[in-house]
Formats: sequence, C-alpha cells, structure tokens
Amino acid sequence: MTVDQLPGRMREFTNYLDGLLARLDQGGGWCGVFWQRDPDGMRACIEGREVPPWDVVEALLQDLAATYGADAAGREAEGARTLHAAALAAYDARPGGRDALGDQLDVMLREQRYAAERQAELARSLAVATTREEAEGIRVDLAWAQDDHERATARCAELRSRMAESDRRGAGGPAPAAGPAPAKPRKRRRGSARFAGMTEDGAAPAVVPQDPVPASPAPAARRTPRGARFAGAAEPTERPEPQVAQPDAAADRAVAGAVETLERLRGEGRSGEAHALLAEIAHWPVARLPLLAAGLQGAGLGADWATLLWEAASLPADRLVAASDALVAAGRAADGRQILRQGVVRPAGQIGEAVLGLAAERRTREVRALLDAYVRVRTPEEAARSAAPDPQRLVPLLLEAARGVSEERHWDLVHALRVAGFGV
Repeated sequence: MTVDQLPGRMREFTNYLDGLLARLDQGGGWCGVFWQRDPDGMRACIEGREVPPWDVVEALLQDLAATYGADAAGREAEGARTLHAAALAAYDARPGGRDALGDQLDVMLREQRYAAERQAELARSLAVATTREEAEGIRVDLAWAQDDHERATARCAELRSRMAESDRRGAGGPAPAAGPAPAKPRKRRRGSARFAGMTEDGAAPAVVPQDPVPASPAPAARRTPRGARFAGAAEPTERPEPQVAQPDAAADRAVAGAVETLERLRGEGRSGEAHALLAEIAHWPVARLPLLAAGLQGAGLGADWATLLWEAASLPADRLVAASDALVAAGRAADGRQILRQGVVRPAGQIGEAVLGLAAERRTREVRALLDAYVRVRTPEEAARSAAPDPQRLVPLLLEAARGVSEERHWDLVHALRVAGFGV
C-alpha cells in the first residue's frame, strides 16, 4: 500500500512525519538513535505501514527543539498529538486491528520485563566494578536500560488505552477494563520503531550514539536517578517497626486521586512525570499497596503497577517485608513474592547489613523472609559475599535459609562460603 492509498487520517500523519524528519539530522539526536536501532521500523512508519508510539514522536519533537528552539517545537506538539491520535484510530480500525494490539501488548510486556531484569543485572555488575572505566561503561548501559524500561512502560499504557478504545467502538458502549495479555503463545514478532530499543532476540543493542543526544540527551546525562529504586545508599540506619494499618477512607481517596492523575499523565504522553509520581507513591504506607494494585489494574494501568512494584522493591528491608505481607494478606501472593525477589537485587553488603539490623531487633520472621528470597534469587557466590559485614552472625543464617530451599542449594552455598574464605 502506497502513501496515496492510505486512509486519510493515516496519510495526514505520515505526511507530517515525513516533513518532520526532513527537518532533522538523520544521524544525530533521538532520530539517529531510532535509525540505528531499527531502520526497518522507521521506514515502515514513513511508508505508513506502521504508526510509531507517541514516545518516539515526542523524542523527535525534542530533536526539533534542539535545532529550532523550544517555542517552535511547542507550537507543533499539539497538532502532532492530534494527527497521531487520529492515525492510531484509523490504524486500529483495520480488520484484525484489535487482535494485532493484543499481540503487540504481549511483546511489549516481555520487553518491559526484560528491561527491568537488565537494570537489575547491570546494578549488580556496577556494585562489583573494579575500575572507574568499567563502572562508567556500566552506568551508560544502565541508563539505556532505564530508558528502555520507561519507553516499554509508556507503550504498554498506550496499547492498553488503544485496546480499550477499540473495545468501545466495537461494543458501542463503555470500554471494559483492560485485562492481562492473552495467554495464547505467540511467535515473537520482529521489532519496529514501535519497539525501538530492543533487538529481535530481546537483547539491548550495542549501538550507542557517539555524540550526546541534543535536547533529550542520552539517558545517562538526562537526570539524576531518583525514586525508591535508587534510594538504598541513602536510607537512614534506623529501621522503625512497620505499621500495616487497615486501609481507611483517606487511603481510598489518596489511591483514587493517584490513579486519576496517572491516567491523565499517560493520556497526555507525560511519561517522565508519571514515573516520578510512581516513585513517590512507592514510599506510601504499605497497607495501600493492595488498593493501588486494584486501582491501577482496574484502570488499565497494569504496566504502572509493575513499575510501582519495581520501585517499592528498594524500600528498607523491614518495609520491604511488610509490603510483601500486605500483598499476601490481600490475596496477592504472587505480587508479594515478586516484590521480595526484586527487593533482594541490591548489593550483597546491603543485604548483610539489613539482615543484621533486623536480627538486632529480634525480628526473626523478617530475617527468614528476606534471606529465603535472597538465597533463591541470587547465586551462591553472591549470597556468600553478603556474609562479609559479620561472618560469625550471618553465615549460620544464610546456611539455614539455603537448607530451607534444598540440600543442593545448601551445599552450593557451603562451597561458595569456603571459596570466599569463610570457615564453614
């Protein structure tokens, strides 16, 4: 299908996109990043075979601002948003469009999970980096992984919104809350600009622009990491007893307000502000987590619930366990286990210190919950390193937790402790 054969609304947006790209440096900025990462996908968008997600258009407008000024880009943003929304509506109205959205959401949820796992892997590597050059390289990769996660989260929200709108046109009534991605296995589709940031095998591409990206620079220089995810090193040493209070009317109002704000921010494409809000919410009383889960998922913001869990996973150890308890008590055992698994992806020394703090307060149950998740998720070598703050107290606790998993895990840890120089 040529551009002239496209539905009118798609043709208008395609012509606009072509004109926008013509004003940009094709090898620089975010435009250069998208061309390097997925040239086939970019061509598909220019030819009208695909409609790029809004975060891609937004990034191109940031390139425009770098060249022609923020005022010029600002004047274009509203019109671009309108053309983009109309093109998406026309694209999704094609025969089979609703099923295609389900396929895309399935792929994007996997990309989101991969990006989160990649961030955790790089954070572990950064914690054990031995040279400044090695650490700097890991920080760059970590910044790109964070950008991939934010884009995947924004795209999941966009896809859910499009699915809800498609359901509304098809049924002629209110759109139902978007459910989980279809369980039917699907062949992984090749990436496009819709999925820019991931290669076909799911690995983040090695291509990184040689020059800083203007206007919206490479993520490493874009902002200082913020949110609960990056708060571990600055947490206070005191660990107050967590209070798992029953939700009340104030909690209901706060949660409803947060969900409404997130819906508006996502609808306006303001993904950065949405993430900042999620980082703030992660510090709310843990009794609100089940309410937040229900509210976000009921509003079709399941991707934001996954991001919130990821942020909350870096709460101090006692609040982490309390958060898991609150989720399990509300019938969300899988989320309770997940937040613990994500929570133990932090430097080994921090785990050891956290366990010592809980043990000093005689909080045996919290110690066991934390270490059970830790020895299940981390390698025996990583678990052994966590004994360094106080081997005499930590080694027996680690071995007890490993034995609770399996005899094999116990003996693997024994071996790792011996190799690390701890007498067992």
